Amino acid sequence: MSLVHTLGELRLQNSYAALPPAFYTRLQPQPLTDPRLLHANEEAARLIGLSSQALQSDEFLRVCAGAQALPGGDTLAAVYSGHQFGVWAGQLGDGRAHLLGEVAGPHGNWELQLKGAGMTPYSRMGDGRAVLRSSVREYLASEAMHGLGIPTTRALAIVVSADPVMRETVETAAIVLRMSPSFVRFGSFEHWSSRRQPEELRILADYVIDKFYPQCRETPAGGDASATGPVLRMFEEVVRRTALLMADWQAVGFCHGVMNTDNMSILGLTLDYGPYGFMDTFRLDHICNHSDSEGRYAWNRQPSVGLWNLYRLGGSLHALVPDADALRGVLDGYEAAFTRAFHQRMAAKLGLNAWRADDEPLLDDLLRLMHEQRADFTLTFRRLADAVRGRPQGFQDLFIDRAAALAWYERLAARHAQDAGPADAEQRARGMDAVNPLYVLRNHLAEQAIRAAKAGDAGEIDTLLRLLRDPCVERPGYEAYAGLPPDWAGGIEVSCSS
Repeated sequence: MSLVHTLGELRLQNSYAALPPAFYTRLQPQPLTDPRLLHANEEAARLIGLSSQALQSDEFLRVCAGAQALPGGDTLAAVYSGHQFGVWAGQLGDGRAHLLGEVAGPHGNWELQLKGAGMTPYSRMGDGRAVLRSSVREYLASEAMHGLGIPTTRALAIVVSADPVMRETVETAAIVLRMSPSFVRFGSFEHWSSRRQPEELRILADYVIDKFYPQCRETPAGGDASATGPVLRMFEEVVRRTALLMADWQAVGFCHGVMNTDNMSILGLTLDYGPYGFMDTFRLDHICNHSDSEGRYAWNRQPSVGLWNLYRLGGSLHALVPDADALRGVLDGYEAAFTRAFHQRMAAKLGLNAWRADDEPLLDDLLRLMHEQRADFTLTFRRLADAVRGRPQGFQDLFIDRAAALAWYERLAARHAQDAGPADAEQRARGMDAVNPLYVLRNHLAEQAIRAAKAGDAGEIDTLLRLLRDPCVERPGYEAYAGLPPDWAGGIEVSCSS
């Protein structure tokens, strides 16, 4: 694959900009003062055929800083609406994001969007800016999720500036250049439904189906051949993808923190990294967002919130699919899809060849023990493989009641003995290591990268990206990145301003 060395060589299609003007506002970003490229992601750049030489060019810096349009692009901010913390918030939109254009790359089409590039008509009370702290967190998180194999937006570059931005204190500005096949959200559909504009709703549905779900135009044997059929089949696919995404999040101990309908991707991607967190100490009701005072988006509530959000999407599609029973029928498939996917992922983490119905108490009892004993989520599952190898001490060390931990492990070992999986302990352990990450983006690791970045050092970002891109492979010399968090990590708080 040959890579291009200038942005002008990229092929752009700008399909979202071809929608009617009601869907967005065309406007230019507000550039940062004296911007500096903190980091560029060569792996993500290859997705659009961009060379490392191009990433270091002044042209690339100017585009990332909002000082120059993407050659061939069509810059805009999209409008959408949504429910925030369960309450209808009305019109929202890209309050600090500018879609630069859509690149047709060697690995599909990718929209490029600046986050933190200034005010738009949808900023409401916001200033349109992002700070270095939250920008580094989003940059690292999207790549960490990709390394875990979880559907996500990607991050191409981060640019910093000394421009002051007021949050809880005065911080410095930054912009993330992020990538996604599409930034269309559940709230994009809610917007037109709430305004009772079925024609715009139809246009959006046709756009999403034709571009991302063309298979939904095909009527399966015995399927709905009416005009509503493609919309219903699209909805079914969105429900399926969302269920799988929730299973992915739960299986790695990830909390999104702000699962509003405007933060839910119509493609089933992890979207809009704000007050997220990978759990250290496991709590069933862990809340990662300091602003979430009622725990609406706690870890154990995420699957049900995913369904709640899908109900809002289904309600929005009712204007296109008058058969409410058909929409409810699609939604009824969510729980089974989530449960099946979650059990598959947890079976692999526990070293089981396949999930059995009677495995439920085994998993429930482990999660309850982890909750009561405040065991580390990531290391509990990772060290199970060592227990399989005959070294259960490391697993027991994560629990205050070591005897209770060993008793539970002996139940797992008995279950392994009944399994049709590999009889060789080392082979089973290697399989467990392949799905249980050793390195995750813990809050204190992100904080260390932020502190270094504030001093102008991107070295921690480099290190974390190397580890997080292949998080299940142990690397000698990086033990500090795979251990329990330091005591000071417990004082880190992230909120909606993050």
